[in-house]
Parts: sequence; structure tokens; C-alpha cells
Amino acid sequence: MQREVNEAYALLSDLNNLSKIRERLQDPSFMEMAASQVPEDKLAQAKQQLEGMQFDSDSITMQSPMGAISLRVIEREAPKLVKLQAENTPVDACIWIQLLPQTDTTCRLKVTIGAELNIFIKAMASKPLQQAADGLAQMLSIM
Repeated sequence: MQREVNEAYALLSDLNNLSKIRERLQDPSFMEMAASQVPEDKLAQAKQQLEGMQFDSDSITMQSPMGAISLRVIEREAPKLVKLQAENTPVDACIWIQLLPQTDTTCRLKVTIGAELNIFIKAMASKPLQQAADGLAQMLSIM
């Protein structure tokens, strides 16, 4: 991320700030800049997904084929970790957003998704979960 680690943590630890991504995706100049960092199809997908999301400081709620699902912050460790737990989902899942300082003005962002899956589902879900983690990391890095 092109932000100092404490600034990045402040931004990511309050989930209301994620609504700013939705606003920025409406700006043509931002979309042009973001297109140089994120594939165009991923930007379009992020824009579509963000449309129906609701944010507050501790949670994100979105519609899915199974109804409303939420991600709720369950742990904050300044300035390096925000952990979210999935709610109203068929499987237990967590998302770890980790920040590591690189320079005085930049930090590294890592997103990890962990889910309790049986062996049969794990084989099918591993790749989509990794893609989701990568997509989320790309989206967060352009904030």
C-alpha cells in the first residue's frame, strides 16, 4: 500500500472506510489509475459487488444467494492486524488482514482467508478462496 503502516491500519480497522472504495470507483480518473494496477475485469467485478454492500465500523453486510452474510471484526491489533469472522454462512471462515511496514511511507498488505472445510469441499474451494483473498488484497491496496 502507498500508505504508512499506522495510516493504513487506521483506514482498514474502521470498515466504514471501505465505502470510500465504492465512491472512488465512480470517479473516471480513479478508474483509469486503478486500471494500471488491477485488471479491468476485477475492477468491474469489485464495483458490482460493492454496490449492494452495507458498512459500519465493525462489519460489512452483503447479499448472497443464501441471504445476507456479514463479516464482523473480531480482533484488532494496531498497527498490524484486523481479523474478521464470517456470519450467516454455511462454513466457518475468517479473514486476516495483515500490515507490515516497508518504508516510512509504504506498507505491505497480506490477506489470508481461513475456512473450516471438509476434505471434499476443500479440493473444490481452495482456488476460489485464494482468488477471493487476492482480489480483496488488490481492492484494499488501491484505497
